[in-house]
Amino acid sequence: MKEKRTAFIMMCGLVCLWGLDYVLAKNALGILKPMCLLFLKYSVGFILVAIVKFSQDRKSIVRVKDIPFFILCSITGEILYFTCEYTAMDYIPVSLITIILAFVPAVSILIERIVFKKKFTAKMALGTIICILGVAIVIGADFRELLQGRFIGYLLAFGAVLSWNAYNFITANVSRHYTGATMTFNQLLCTILILLPYALHNMPETESFTPGIIGGIIYLGLGSAGMGYLILVRGLKVLGPTISAMFSNFLPVTATFFGWLFLGESIGAVQIVGGVIVIISSCVVIKEKGKMEEQSDDRKIKPDDVD
Repeated sequence: MKEKRTAFIMMCGLVCLWGLDYVLAKNALGILKPMCLLFLKYSVGFILVAIVKFSQDRKSIVRVKDIPFFILCSITGEILYFTCEYTAMDYIPVSLITIILAFVPAVSILIERIVFKKKFTAKMALGTIICILGVAIVIGADFRELLQGRFIGYLLAFGAVLSWNAYNFITANVSRHYTGATMTFNQLLCTILILLPYALHNMPETESFTPGIIGGIIYLGLGSAGMGYLILVRGLKVLGPTISAMFSNFLPVTATFFGWLFLGESIGAVQIVGGVIVIISSCVVIKEKGKMEEQSDDRKIKPDDVD
């Protein structure tokens, strides 16, 4: 129970780290292509993760059969997700992308039901739907734009949803055999090696990097990529994919707050109401999911107790 409580607190911190990510990434993308930014971000984060890994777990051995899964984690969660998200911005408004990304927990619940035969309650389904509406209120979405976007934009946004779910489930499964630091280390190493050829050919001149952009990249690396993925892998291992996915719906709330704090963007009463809706509905789903898992664990333990 204490382990889960700690994981919840860490995931709340992750939402804050990644909420600030949007603010700083927006500035860096002014001179960098998305995949170049990802390369720099993960390279800086890799240094932090390597320090943590070798100070905690020097003897961990990577199983050869898990290498393809590490590569899949890199492609789905650290490359494809962000590439789809950034590219979709060329076709549809960011507000619509945010709404579509709010379907991550809903898809996670469906995957658990269809693939893993896990049940979900009416409260979970209703809470997820209300949470999506809350996200729409926070970002002030105009639903009339749903019919004005291009098909490829929606396809890319839903591609991000599917790729992030794939990452969550693969990581949750493989992480049972590794510490969080080792899991994150292997994922980031694969990501850097995959992105290296592209980054070498598309990186801008060093004169383009201002102190503000450099500082932003350092934060993105240490905070968002390094600490962020260490926390996420831990959360997936302890809480599971669905509960961890629910925290992604807090991102519009924290991103809006940091936009107000650092960029001077306005926040209205309606957005505050939307934020409260997101928080309450997400808590309902998380609590309901936790109850179901506790009941499942009790059913597994009882036969042993009888013996």
